[in-house]
Parts: sequence; C-alpha cells; structure tokens
Amino acid sequence: MLRNDGYCYVHQVQRPPGGERLVDHLAGEFPHSNADLWIERIRAGELSIDNKPAQPESVVLPGNVIRWNRPGWQEEETPQHFEVLYEDRDILAVNKPSGLPTLPGAGFYQNSLLMKVRARFPSAQPLHRLGRATSGVVLFGLHPQSVRALTIQWPETKKIYRALAQGIAMADRYEIDQPIGPLSHPRLGTVHAASDSGKRAKSIAVALERRESETLFEVEIETGRPHQIRIHLASIDHPLVGDPLYGRGGVPIDSHPGLPGDGGYLLHAMQLHFSHPTTGESLELVAPPPASLSILSQSQSR
Repeated sequence: MLRNDGYCYVHQVQRPPGGERLVDHLAGEFPHSNADLWIERIRAGELSIDNKPAQPESVVLPGNVIRWNRPGWQEEETPQHFEVLYEDRDILAVNKPSGLPTLPGAGFYQNSLLMKVRARFPSAQPLHRLGRATSGVVLFGLHPQSVRALTIQWPETKKIYRALAQGIAMADRYEIDQPIGPLSHPRLGTVHAASDSGKRAKSIAVALERRESETLFEVEIETGRPHQIRIHLASIDHPLVGDPLYGRGGVPIDSHPGLPGDGGYLLHAMQLHFSHPTTGESLELVAPPPASLSILSQSQSR
C-alpha cells in the first residue's frame, strides 16, 4: 500500500454569522470525523485559523480560513495505469481504469487519476470526473485558455456511456427525465438519488443487447448530475448489475446501502464529441469498452 506525504486541506468559514466553536464547526461540516477526533488533531498541531495555531476552545467566524495539515497516511490500493487516448498542446484525454478515483478525496490522494496524470502532465486540469468504479474517457485542459473554452462548451459536449443493467428491457429506447436530488442515507446523511424535488436531469438509454437476465445499454446524458446513469437506469427498474447503492426506483437500497464510491457495477464512459478549443475541429474521442460491456451477439442486439 502507498503511504503518501500528507496534504493541506483548506476551508473558509461561511456561517454562522455569530461564530461557533472550531470543533463543532468541523464536526458539522465534515461528519466523517467527530468533535473528539478534531480535538486530537488540534492538540497535535495539525490545524490553524488564518495561519495561527488553533486551540480546542477556538471560535471561528465567517471569513476565517481553516487549514488542516493532515500527516501522511496509507492509501488503499488502486490501479496504477492510464492510457493516453489523445494529446496535443491544448488538451489531453485518457482512459481511466475502473477502481481509480478521478480526483483526490475519501482517503485517496496520490492514488488518484489526477495526481498520476500530473506526474506526466503537470498543468493538466480535469473538465469532469467519473465515479471510482466507472472506467473510460476523462478530458483535461493543459492551460487556462483551453480549460475556459472547454468549460463553456461542456454542456453541449456529447457524452455516451455503456452500462450493464439488471432485467430485460421491454423497449428499445428510453427518454429518462427523472429529477435528481438529495435523499437520506444511513451512513452519509444524504446521497443523490431519484427525487421529484431534485434538479432537472435527462438521459437517453438505448438497449444494445438483451442477455439472459440483463440488458446492455448505451446511454447519452444531456445533463451531468452525480451518479446520473446509475440513478436513471434504476428509476426505470433497471439498476446496474452489482450496484451496491441504487435499487429499483433510483433510490438507495433499503437494507444496508453501500457508499457512492463502492464498486461492483459496470459503467464505461465510451465517447466524447466536442470542438477543439483552439482549432474548432470536431473531435470524437473513444475509449473502447471492456469485454463485459461489448456486444456479444449481433443477432441479439437491439
């Protein structure tokens, strides 16, 4: 397992207007750690407020900047490779393997795609992220101008995925517009899921192949809500095979739902279609799907 060199987390206080104890604020904003654990870290000299050492009795006000200099820790093992799909002086596209987080977080830092890409391309800035268990195309800008141009056109960028879902699809094509918003989760408090009070979301799912008890879907997303494909396919009663979090209806599984980063499902970001940020050339970047998400029999497809 990899032991990293530690990381400095920076957080600016936004509320409440009258201030509150530092430990209470941290426990509320970051529920992965309780107040007692934050006190231990403060006493170890790991936290500061506006660059001054924090104390257990410290009070924070809006505008204060809290820094946590987290010491190095052992990271969970992940795949260590990625494939370059396209590269020029403006942009980079790579094929992310399943199991490698796109960005640092949830205990991962150096074992993340971003840190591995930056070891070779120091200026790389990701335009989007894929779930840890999701494989496929991730696009990076290599300088601020390309990042800005790609960000502007990102809502119009065509994004196509492959997904293996439970059950036999009765229709060939589904237009899914189930809103997505927060719902309760026993371990996290809330998690994104199908919610009529949530934000607009739209996906178009096409049945590519029907197998014995599963359907291989091609899914184009017109919005980019968290876990959108997992939620949308589950909302039409086709949860992803092996998904530990989302069940039928697009909501967390009733008994002991998993976490968003848990693996087991098969989802692959296969294609991106967009205009080059400098030349305007139309680009189609493709990450070939793994065997489990490839069409097995043309006679059964669609």
